[in-house]
Amino acid sequence: MDKARQQAAAEWLIDGARSAKEADAVLNQLCDRLAEAGLPLARVGIFVRTLHPQLLGRSFIWSQGRGAVTNTAPAEFVASAEYLTSPIARVYDTRQPLRRHLCDADCPIDFPILAQFRAEGMTDYIAAPLFFSNGEVHGTTWTTRRPGGFAEDDIAAIEAILPPLARVAEVRALRRIAASLLDTYVGHHAGGRILSGQIHRGDTERIQAAIWLSDMRGFTARADRLPPETLIGLLNAYFDCQVPAILAQGGEVLKFMGDGLLAIFDIAGDQARKEATCARALAAAREAREKIGALGNAGLETEPVRFGLALHLGEVLYGNIGGASRLDFTCIGPAVNLAARLEKLTSRLGRSILASEDFAGHCMGELAALGEFTLPGFAAAHRVFGLAEEGAPD
Repeated sequence: MDKARQQAAAEWLIDGARSAKEADAVLNQLCDRLAEAGLPLARVGIFVRTLHPQLLGRSFIWSQGRGAVTNTAPAEFVASAEYLTSPIARVYDTRQPLRRHLCDADCPIDFPILAQFRAEGMTDYIAAPLFFSNGEVHGTTWTTRRPGGFAEDDIAAIEAILPPLARVAEVRALRRIAASLLDTYVGHHAGGRILSGQIHRGDTERIQAAIWLSDMRGFTARADRLPPETLIGLLNAYFDCQVPAILAQGGEVLKFMGDGLLAIFDIAGDQARKEATCARALAAAREAREKIGALGNAGLETEPVRFGLALHLGEVLYGNIGGASRLDFTCIGPAVNLAARLEKLTSRLGRSILASEDFAGHCMGELAALGEFTLPGFAAAHRVFGLAEEGAPD
């Protein structure tokens, strides 16, 4: 081992691996540096668990001649045979490293993956914990094809690199967790703005957007009849009919208000995009309506699940609003108030989807005029539009 190059690799990590912008680049550059120092690496893996409602964690696998590949594992992977019979699961449980000298005839092949590695010509395998500062344990694996396996100097070099590697992995994992949680709870665009520093009350901007405001019909009566656990299950199924449709069309869900949902489709300052933005919002609305219709009564009651949705186009104030120590990243303004009044009108008109004149003007032929209506809080009457194909109450 070239001790000077080994130390340089460690110092590069201690300095934050700043030349590597992405996580896979950290592993690529680290393995290149260690190989230049004389460490005979064939395959290196880093396994970092995460805090995410759908994911168990991410793996970064570097192979000699191929570089690093990043993969994600779903949350249910933790119960799979592949995970439960893996060396990494053992490392997580025991918090201790393990080594299998695969070139020895009597080496125990007590994990299925070891047989695969031996068949690929690997001669040695080390799995070691990565300890984060909060006590969490994550994992790494180190494999070689060198005849006789890793030398004692090689093992010492791996052990020396683990602490600074853990610090870099932790810092980057924490930032990813923060971004994932913000995406989950406030939406991708709002989360990005918060991470970029828009965290002060009053950090707002005026934007043009298509506004989506929906509500479940008869929710209060349902809440009075159904057990709380059943009601939560119904709400989750109901929102699953809307949220994926909104996200697939480029919208952003800003807020859940009981059975209500507020979302926007940002025009991003390009007035020419109004027609395309309204078309995407309307496509999402149609998809949500179809899915909610297919939901039926969700196996809970004889009464089917129905909803009312208002679509409007206008200017909103978008950003941080709230108390000094408790903020909400949302949008407000007369346009949102108008959408709320339109949503209430859906029930009165027996329609699932209503749109304002401002919105309908960009969806020619898709929406039919229903007349003028006086909306609470607004002096002038407003022309209201509905789906052309929805001629009768739903």
